[in-house]
Amino acid sequence: MSQAEVQVGAPKGRGERRDQPQQTLSRRTTVRGTLFGNELLTTFRRWRTLALLAVLAAVPILVGIAVKIETSDGSSGVGGGPGGGGGGGPAFISQITNNGLFLVFTALAATLPFFLPMAIGVIAGDAIAGEASAGTLRYLLVAPAGRTRLLLTKYATTLTFCLVATLVVALSALTVGALLFPLGDLMTISGTSISFTEGLGRALLIALVVAASLIGVAALGLFISTLTSSGIAAMATTVGLLITVQILDQIPQLHALQPYFFSHYWLSFADLMREPVYWDDLVKNLGIQAVYAAVFGSAAWARFTTKDITV
Repeated sequence: MSQAEVQVGAPKGRGERRDQPQQTLSRRTTVRGTLFGNELLTTFRRWRTLALLAVLAAVPILVGIAVKIETSDGSSGVGGGPGGGGGGGPAFISQITNNGLFLVFTALAATLPFFLPMAIGVIAGDAIAGEASAGTLRYLLVAPAGRTRLLLTKYATTLTFCLVATLVVALSALTVGALLFPLGDLMTISGTSISFTEGLGRALLIALVVAASLIGVAALGLFISTLTSSGIAAMATTVGLLITVQILDQIPQLHALQPYFFSHYWLSFADLMREPVYWDDLVKNLGIQAVYAAVFGSAAWARFTTKDITV
């Protein structure tokens, strides 16, 4: 019998090792006994996760207040030009005063380059390395869940956070937009008018596309998390790579490589506000994310299933 198994079955004593197996096993036996359900509870109960969601929710509030103050004298006051990366998302800011629903699109465009991927990088980077650093990874593997199942559960939890984080931004922006600006029919980028109900549907679809745009980052962060036993190092490395890739994506001399960067087509979600919808960059974006998920997900599995768990 291994030392870990002895610890799980041992009677209560003093010290941290008494608590670690019980805490780990309790994560596996609540919420109908599902590993995924318990990982969700563990992740969303952490103060770090709640703080990240609070920051994301605050961005639309700050943008909405800034636009309201800027236009309080009755002038349009807000300029917008076409954005890069196949989308032109930042141009939405010039339409906020006419329709508060545009704050949703503006907030997603403002958070997608940095705030959203940074939050995902923190959660994904801490997924495995955080358990190892806390000394709970070995106890998680004692029960017959298996390394593959645990890894898939961690990735599914990270993807759930991607969706929740994106919806937090969208709902915060929709609330602020409704409070500070008028709502109604809106004008698409192509100059055609659509109803407010259809606009809400497109806003939801855009939020789903933005969440899907982060699955490559989630896989990358999970892979990095399997390389180290330090949660802080994994999170810092993931966020550092995010920043580096986006800097490289702005260098003209690297235009031949840029279509293969996971961030290159992020702002293509703005094409959903065209009539008819332009699908080319949207499909490229989702395809790139799928490739990154497959490559780094496989690398994470190969690393984790052969990793020597000593803590």
